[in-house]
Amino acid sequence: MTDALFALLSLPAKSKGFTAYQYTVVDEGSATSRPNKTPRLDADSDPGSASRSRDRVKGKSVEKDGPLTVQIHDFVAGVLDRAYDNSLARLRMCLSIMLTKGSKDLLPTTYEGVYDDCRVVVCAGTKGAILYDILAMQLDRSCCNLRHELEKTTEDGDSIEWLNHFVEVCQWFEGQIMLVRALLAYLDRVHVLKTTGLLNIHDLAFTSFRRHVLDYTNIIDLIQAGVRDWLSWERNKGTENPRREYVQDLVTHLVRHNAYSIIFERFVGEQTLAYYSEEAENKIHQCGFTPERFLEHTARRVSEERARALGVFQLTTVNLVEHAARRGLLEGRLDWLASGAIEPLMKAKDTDQLNTAYTEFSAIEGLNILCREFKIYVQNIVANIIKDTEHEDMMIERLLEFKAFCEGALQTAFVDPQTKQPNREFSYALTDAFAYGFKARKNKPAELIAKHLDRLMRRGQRDTSDVEFEQLLDSVLGLYRYTDDKDVFRTFYHRALSRRLLLERSASDDFEKAMLKKLKEDYDPEFGMGDHMFTDLALSRDLLYEYRNRLPEGASQRNLSVMVLQRSYWPFAARKKDVDLPLWMQSELAAYVAFYKSKHQGRKLDWDHSIGTATLKARFSSATKELTVSLYQAVVLLLFNESVELGYKQILEATRMDEGELKRTLQSLACAKKKVLRKRPAGKDIDETDVFYFNSEFTDLGVKVHINSIQAKETPEESTRTQSHIDSDRKHYLDAAIVRIMKAKKELTYEQLKTQTIESVKSHFVPEVNVIKQRIAGLVEQEYLRRDEDDMNKYIYVA
Repeated sequence: MTDALFALLSLPAKSKGFTAYQYTVVDEGSATSRPNKTPRLDADSDPGSASRSRDRVKGKSVEKDGPLTVQIHDFVAGVLDRAYDNSLARLRMCLSIMLTKGSKDLLPTTYEGVYDDCRVVVCAGTKGAILYDILAMQLDRSCCNLRHELEKTTEDGDSIEWLNHFVEVCQWFEGQIMLVRALLAYLDRVHVLKTTGLLNIHDLAFTSFRRHVLDYTNIIDLIQAGVRDWLSWERNKGTENPRREYVQDLVTHLVRHNAYSIIFERFVGEQTLAYYSEEAENKIHQCGFTPERFLEHTARRVSEERARALGVFQLTTVNLVEHAARRGLLEGRLDWLASGAIEPLMKAKDTDQLNTAYTEFSAIEGLNILCREFKIYVQNIVANIIKDTEHEDMMIERLLEFKAFCEGALQTAFVDPQTKQPNREFSYALTDAFAYGFKARKNKPAELIAKHLDRLMRRGQRDTSDVEFEQLLDSVLGLYRYTDDKDVFRTFYHRALSRRLLLERSASDDFEKAMLKKLKEDYDPEFGMGDHMFTDLALSRDLLYEYRNRLPEGASQRNLSVMVLQRSYWPFAARKKDVDLPLWMQSELAAYVAFYKSKHQGRKLDWDHSIGTATLKARFSSATKELTVSLYQAVVLLLFNESVELGYKQILEATRMDEGELKRTLQSLACAKKKVLRKRPAGKDIDETDVFYFNSEFTDLGVKVHINSIQAKETPEESTRTQSHIDSDRKHYLDAAIVRIMKAKKELTYEQLKTQTIESVKSHFVPEVNVIKQRIAGLVEQEYLRRDEDDMNKYIYVA
């Protein structure tokens, strides 16, 4: 370049190159005129412009010192072209050396020289297109050589080690491209930017590498083989491969070349699915894994895959691998797994494993299968508890315990990860399962729920707080929601409530009233009868207070306590036969009757002594005791004030008590733990030949002694009688509902009438369809309804 410029500027010794060109002098004034100072024109930009202007004004001739205009014609550019060609040649040689892996040739110039050559070629020579083509050709050649080198290194057979060689090739290539980009910066920043449609050096290089290396099937197979062998090694060994970093580096380079998803990610997902599908078959059929053990194995394997993916793969691959592992292990086995795992996990109350099952099924969209098996299991357990007649005394406790566990499982195991709330489908399934389970046995569950509540209300809260006791009551009422026989519950609860109130066995009137309010407002409006019961008790206390105030101080009648109840609000039938009280008792009762009738005309009082109580003072050899007994027990004990011993038949004749009631009374006095009577012969049963006498040797630590009555067990006949009473009430309720519906609608088809009848009475009980049909037929016979003459399936109300 320096030689060319020197030759250009060196002139021959003799030349007419300058003198051949004539200059022009403008003379517009006389030669003798004095020079005037003229202003510099805007076009004059050099220091000599002012003098030139003055000369033109004067018309002065400029021959020696005047300005000259030099123009060069017919200059030959071949010298520069040769210089540019030399620069291109050096650049071609440099690119060839730099893009040849393992080349030992030296560059013909320095890096600075390469940079300057690129500047000259692109900027001065405008040969950027030629240089760009040379670069593209060298990149293609280099990538082809790299591919051949990678294909040759497969002979040792170690696919994982080959990955390391591939990574080294990628590192070398990417490093060289960084160097080329820096040296050919003018090509990138001038030519490429000015020319549309061209890739920059980085993209051009990476495109060439992908086209000549990564797109080749042989290379892809080798990469995937190495990845597969690495994955198999870690999965089979259960530990981290020492050469895991090869795969980590491989992922980094594939991401840089935009080949990660096609070559690596998709393959890893497919390979994971295939691997775990095969493993699942082996574990189930060869190793004999049980469903719960296989579920645990699945959770462990998925956790391992997630940890490996987080440590090696891109974040987008983590969920893919996790899902593929679950699919391989679970797909096609969800029914077997759910039906086999739910039962043992629920029995073991293993909420952690239940949560694992929920997580795995949720991830593979199989929650509907798990929910179905959960519902079936709960329904079967509830039905089995209810049908277990041998342990029906513990039915409610077992149901409460099981329900508490299921609700706890909803809160801990079956929780939606997004909302952090129990899964609604599982909540609905639990409710439906209990409701269907209760249908396994009619009436009895409702009866036992009422009796369980009776025990709780008698016992009271004891050491528990008000809130805890209320929660306990609510849990029992939660079972009441599931029974269809709400009228049965109401009947037995009504009876138990009346006994608690009359015998003053209730732990708290406040809790009694709160319970009645809750039952009335949330469950059954007919529980409003409890309000009338409390009203009767309050009026009776006021009336008794007035009666006692009329008696003189110290009168024995002041010890009398009477409760006057309205029969319509209390579940007691009129007794056809009752005990004969001592005459002094009868006279006191007669005095009270006279007082009552003086206050209320036209009312009739029927005495019921079955739930009456009395307090007796008994003198034993050791001490005098106060005995709290039932009225029946008191009548029997008072007979021994006049006789030392009495036979069974004598007592029966004196009291005229029902024989069954008398036997239970005598048994509580002579055969129970606290024996204030003795009998001959000794034994636990009462016979008609037994003889009874007062036990003067009776002892007890307390001064006041309470002697429990023996409650009569419900016999099959009594159970049948109670059920018949309930069925009779149901028939009347159905009749009233049908007539009420027909009166409003005037005419309905049988299906419409049946549906509306069930809807009308379902808050009390769910009638059977054949019973509804019988009641409709009965109302037709009684001429409340009639059939349509044209359509026998339609009923018309008869006004």
